[in-house]
Amino acid sequence: MNIALFGGTFDPIHNGHLALARAAGEHFNLGRIDFVPSHIPPHKSQQPMASYFDRYAMVALATVSEKSFVPSLLEAPEITSTNKSGQNRAGATVNYSIDTVRRLKKTLKKSDRLFFLIGIDAFKDIAKWREPEALFAECEFIVGSRPGYSLADVANALPEKLRPRIATTRLFAKQSASGDLALTGATLHILADVHHIASATAIRQAIKGKRSTAKLLDASVAEYIRKMGLYKST
Repeated sequence: MNIALFGGTFDPIHNGHLALARAAGEHFNLGRIDFVPSHIPPHKSQQPMASYFDRYAMVALATVSEKSFVPSLLEAPEITSTNKSGQNRAGATVNYSIDTVRRLKKTLKKSDRLFFLIGIDAFKDIAKWREPEALFAECEFIVGSRPGYSLADVANALPEKLRPRIATTRLFAKQSASGDLALTGATLHILADVHHIASATAIRQAIKGKRSTAKLLDASVAEYIRKMGLYKST
């Protein structure tokens, strides 16, 4: 089975996330897409967020009608609160994608093919992630692109050891970000034309300003936010 791991803060999950997952599922015949809300993502560890349980609940609501969409507890606090030796980590637990991918792979069959689904805005910082070269060795990547990005932008975002030669990257600058990119140590599949106007930051600001988010959120997610009073003071 083709399986994708789709991680993020999902604060909140919105129609852009769902559009990317649907496009990836159709294009790569994904039998399962695991939506993995982060407990404490490294790049947002100091940023106020809705609780993990509220974000997981919204993911569950948004994905319930899609057979292949699975809300995942891979980064739930009780699962990630200990390290490999079983001892509690000091302070709050930060979730690293390399750990999550390895944890997921232990549950898969040898015949399963694992993809890491990510939007291009997040992919731009991939070289700064924990053990990025190892992450690319563990799974293939599906990158959701949007207008304005070239293949060179994707290549230059890779960890230095995995980037193609400068001469090759120069040629990529003339090509839009789409298609497949097979390199030594990394395989990327770039999905073009799946950009959605939804933005979690813009949605939170709209809710705070009492503006409509009807076109940006699944109706059940919007209702959950209203009932729980989320984002009114963020």
